[in-house]
Formats: sequence, C-alpha cells, structure tokens
Amino acid sequence: MVICQNIFKSYGTLPVLKGVSIEIAKGELACIVGPSGAGKSTLLHIIGTLDKADKGNVRVNGIDISTLKQDELAEFRNRQLGFVFQFHHLLPEFTALENVCMPAFIAGKQEKAAQQRAKELLDFMGLKDRMEHKPGELSGGEQQRVSVARALMNQPAVILADEPTGNLDTERSEELHTLFFDLKKTFGQTFIIVTHNEKLAEKADRTFAMKDGLLV
Repeated sequence: MVICQNIFKSYGTLPVLKGVSIEIAKGELACIVGPSGAGKSTLLHIIGTLDKADKGNVRVNGIDISTLKQDELAEFRNRQLGFVFQFHHLLPEFTALENVCMPAFIAGKQEKAAQQRAKELLDFMGLKDRMEHKPGELSGGEQQRVSVARALMNQPAVILADEPTGNLDTERSEELHTLFFDLKKTFGQTFIIVTHNEKLAEKADRTFAMKDGLLV
C-alpha cells in the first residue's frame, strides 16, 4: 500500500532523513513517533507529495510518485491522499458541508453526488446537526472532525495526519482517536499518523520510532 525505500532528504547542508524505509499495508493504522526534529513530518510530507526526496523511492497504491509530472501529482494528491493537520485549515466563509465537498468539486464530481457523500460522512462523524454551520460556529473537536470528513471525501488510498490532536484537549483527543479506529474498522481506511500521543501509538497496528532522521 505505502512503501518507502531508502529515503534521504536534506535542507541545505542539514540532513533531515538519512535512509528511511517503511512499509504500511492496506487497512493499517500506523504511527510515526519521535522527538521534535526527528524527521517525522518531513517523511509524511514526502509520502504526501508535498515535498520531494533527494534520493529513494515512494510507492502509494502501487504508483511510484517520482514518475508523476506536476499536473499528475496534483490529481494524484486529490484522489489518492487525504490530509489532516494539527490546525483544521477549513475555509471560514463556507459551511461544514461545503468544506467537505471541496475535494470532490476539485475532482470534477457532480454537486448532488458530492453533497450526498459529504452528508453521509458528516453523519458518521456525529455532525448531522452541524452541517450548515461555519467553522467559527464549531468547537475545536468539531472542526477537526469536519477536516477528517473532508480528507475522506474522495475515498483516498491513505490518510496522512500530522499531529491531528496537537491542538485538542485530552477528551477531544480521545474522541478523535476513537473516530480513526472506527474509520479503519468500518471502511478499511489506511492511516499514517505523526504523533506525540503515546496512547494512540500504543493502539496502532504498527509504530515507527524515529530519531535524528533514522528509524530506531
């Protein structure tokens, strides 16, 4: 499903990744843990095509991402990947429903079909009564669940989450963790999650520990 082989990445003279190889199967929830500066987010961004490795190979759903041209990368990112960040990055002027529909509209899907799927996802997230609310009218936990629904919109091969609970309190964090495992169980969704949360890492199917740009 996701295979990274011997990934190297430097910024200027600073080596950030020094030959990292990981493999994550379809339907697994994998966590990447380690201290700040270990290279966790850089690895996630390379898998997500938001950054490029200096050396090494990444395959997602059987596709070697290094062979994709710029326009192909954008389409691949929209259709195959879902992103959840520490901050929800919802568009403030649009409702929860409209925000969730965005990836489908970008992919050229019809409005009726997009809205139907978005409503089903928001209902699954426990947000049936909040669909017409704008982000500023939602709690932090609700905003993050909307961003998860948006990430799921195009039925991606994998969801990449970078410190998704970093901005939430303990109770909301637990709720989001439960949601991730429900999605894994119900839809067979694959997750790669960068986290400092030990409880989440302990429950994961697979945990990769990183330090100084290497797996440990």
